[in-house]
Amino acid sequence: MDTAAAAFLGIIQGLTEFLPVSSSGHLVLFQHLFGLKETELLLDVTLHLGTLFAVCIYFYSDLKKMASDIFKMDLKSPQGNMFMWVLVASVPTGLIGFFLKDPLEALFSDPFKVGFMLLATGFFLIITRFIPSEYCRKLKIGLVPALTIGLAQGIAIAPGISRSGATIVCGLLLGLRREIAGSFSFILSIPAILGALFLQLGGEEIARVGVGPLAAGFITAALVGLLALRLLMKIVKVGHLYYFAPYCWLAGIITILAVRTTG
Repeated sequence: MDTAAAAFLGIIQGLTEFLPVSSSGHLVLFQHLFGLKETELLLDVTLHLGTLFAVCIYFYSDLKKMASDIFKMDLKSPQGNMFMWVLVASVPTGLIGFFLKDPLEALFSDPFKVGFMLLATGFFLIITRFIPSEYCRKLKIGLVPALTIGLAQGIAIAPGISRSGATIVCGLLLGLRREIAGSFSFILSIPAILGALFLQLGGEEIARVGVGPLAAGFITAALVGLLALRLLMKIVKVGHLYYFAPYCWLAGIITILAVRTTG
């Protein structure tokens, strides 16, 4: 893959990682359109690492306070408490990623199925239209919400299922306050992306993709991702996630038709 194509995919990743429209699903579609017969999994993870960098910048003050509270062993503070539940939620995500790694990765080479998962993403986003504001009151996460959101994140490893959409919607359905659901979703992505990067690291694949394209994809994903994250947090706070449902349905239909047309 050349540098320009990788940079373009970085822009797509930055836009779609935080907006609940499935970044991996869009990457599969565009890589299919670029004619790549084998999806570059290391490139996909590197682009996610770029948006992870954006998360760290956006939540810098929260992460700094979290690190301070952890050092002081203060797990009762809001940040210390969130850290504990991030660890708990990472368990089901990690188990799904470890034991279902091969079948989930196989989906990256099947854009047709990705189209149907984009349709599914649209359906669970529209659910938020019917969640009343007064229902989302919980300020603390708790064991059941942490495990359930972690499970949702694990399922969202499949391309076409939005990670941010699945985890935020899950948090809202469990009664979490909107900003808490959004913050927890994105901070929870940190160990998940680092774990995926660890599983995909390999010198042979780095040599095949190239350092230049990987760097270009990382930089564009980070810059565009930061802008998209700022936008989505505003959308989450006002309860308009369902605005993205029609787009997911349209993207899913276009993906299915594109695969049928190109054969």
